[in-house]
Amino acid sequence: MNVKQLSASLGAECTNFDLASKIKSKKDTQIIQDLLLKHQVLFFPKQHLSVEQHVQLGKYFAQSMDGHLQGHPNLKLLGEAKQHKEIFEMQASAGGVADEWHTDLTFLQHPAKLSIMKMVKAAEIGGDTLFTNLSAAYDDLSLPMKDMCDGLTALHDADPHDKQDSMAIHPVVRIHPVTKRKALYVNEHFTRRIVELEADESKTLLEYLCSHVIKPKYTVRYSWQTGGQTIAFWDNSCTQHCVLQNFNTERIIQRVTIMGDRPEGSIKLPKYDSILEQHLKKMEIDNKNNWVQNNTASGRKDRQLFNFLRSQRSVSCKL
Repeated sequence: MNVKQLSASLGAECTNFDLASKIKSKKDTQIIQDLLLKHQVLFFPKQHLSVEQHVQLGKYFAQSMDGHLQGHPNLKLLGEAKQHKEIFEMQASAGGVADEWHTDLTFLQHPAKLSIMKMVKAAEIGGDTLFTNLSAAYDDLSLPMKDMCDGLTALHDADPHDKQDSMAIHPVVRIHPVTKRKALYVNEHFTRRIVELEADESKTLLEYLCSHVIKPKYTVRYSWQTGGQTIAFWDNSCTQHCVLQNFNTERIIQRVTIMGDRPEGSIKLPKYDSILEQHLKKMEIDNKNNWVQNNTASGRKDRQLFNFLRSQRSVSCKL
């Protein structure tokens, strides 16, 4: 196998390696996993995997990573993918792609570990994908900012899929399950709120972090080849990605996703009470009416967080 590093931050293109013939067991996947630990995202051009082989490849990695394959929970199956519940297909000619930076499926309690995507048909012009290294972005934060972010959690939801009630809370800073390296784990697509901050504070911090992680020095941009399939692997514990909507010809991808991630915080959490619990304690001290305090116009900013925490029974129903 020839491995060409694509940027100083992340990404490598791997040639002279036939995935269909070389990866035939759980044991064989270690070749790819070792490269992923170094490069975070890998591209294998000129591959020829059938849908069945693509799914089987995903199953090998699921077995070796103690995960499981799962199709997209909110997107309809298209094309060949209709015959395989473990895979989903996305077709587009002008829009309909993931053009906001995100890590896959962070609105789930146990989100994606690894994504394996096949570029079935690349756009004739444009349609590149960008990836960013979330560990490098964390490393460059100042010490006070690291200290604050390490102690925070964030609410993620599936609002982009019209499923706002599908929610999960994850650490703002997580550690990699193998290397234990820290990474920022918030994204513009799915992350809605910092749990421990006031709504306005949360908005300011999230805007900063989401713009920080996509600085060009942390990223790599990949141009998909036409006339042949490219297989991409990316580690969802330390990367985000985004598709450029600068194409107007057909673009088709198919993806299998290894699920079962358990994002672990960089320190023991919770370090702070949720903002709702902070409000409650203050109101009890001041002997004020809880319902009136949370039924104001500004109180709507806390409503989604409150509903989620109440569903988890982790906040007083007096709020």
